[in-house]
Amino acid sequence: MCGRYASSRRPEDLVEEFEVVENRVPAPLAADYNVAPTKEVYAVLERPARTEADGSAVPAQRQLRTLTWGLVPSWAKDPAIGSRMINARAETASEKPAFRKAFRSRRCLLPADGYYEWYVTSEVTKAGKPVKQPYFIRPRDGGVLAMAGLYEIWRDPDRADDDPDRFRWTCTVLTTEAADDLGHIHDRMPLMVERERWDDWLDPALGEVEQVGDLLVPAAPGVLEAYPVSTAVGNHRNNGPQLVEPLPLEDVAGHDTGAEGEGEDALFAAEEIEKKDTRERR
Repeated sequence: MCGRYASSRRPEDLVEEFEVVENRVPAPLAADYNVAPTKEVYAVLERPARTEADGSAVPAQRQLRTLTWGLVPSWAKDPAIGSRMINARAETASEKPAFRKAFRSRRCLLPADGYYEWYVTSEVTKAGKPVKQPYFIRPRDGGVLAMAGLYEIWRDPDRADDDPDRFRWTCTVLTTEAADDLGHIHDRMPLMVERERWDDWLDPALGEVEQVGDLLVPAAPGVLEAYPVSTAVGNHRNNGPQLVEPLPLEDVAGHDTGAEGEGEDALFAAEEIEKKDTRERR
């Protein structure tokens, strides 16, 4: 799953990166290194062509918007359902009532610096619960992580037709099976959309389930890198660039620093943890 991620890029940078035609962001969001469900997030989407009341034609436009993370289906009676709709499984999204309409015509890209995942170590707390070590997973080249998303527009029946807040725009992150080199941290991961597929993924006219499904290709091995970070990210109130700083190996839960020099850098500590756990299982 994807329950936390980092997003620090400015809207003007995203407009350029994603070739956005219309910036619909009312006010820039602050850099957020601990994006949690129900927060406002940036989303790149393409609104279909339409005809105005005066007969004028408006072409399809790629927009940058702020959406609430946690999808509220158009038929929902209570928008609180969105807090349980932060992820949608790519394998079944086209079939689920909450996601199938959006899967066909309301797809988006959710830009991120990277995302967090929690690895269950062999250690246990005093209460007998497994100790979890957070990892930050990001593109190895430092580029933007374009997560596949779906969005919906929910009409609040309690607001007047002329109320500018009568529509609530919300989104969810599509997830898939984790790549082999990341699967030992968690078995699920956000679905990345490669740059050459952005146009097709955002195209609202591309509505055949089979065609959309063909775009859902997991990240190639080696594209992403993972390293352990501070457990402070577990508290949604904590924020700041220090949350994505690599954690020295001697501070990593479940890691034995018996070998000299192992505490110098944690950039590829995920592989070290995997090797250690493999030895223990043997």
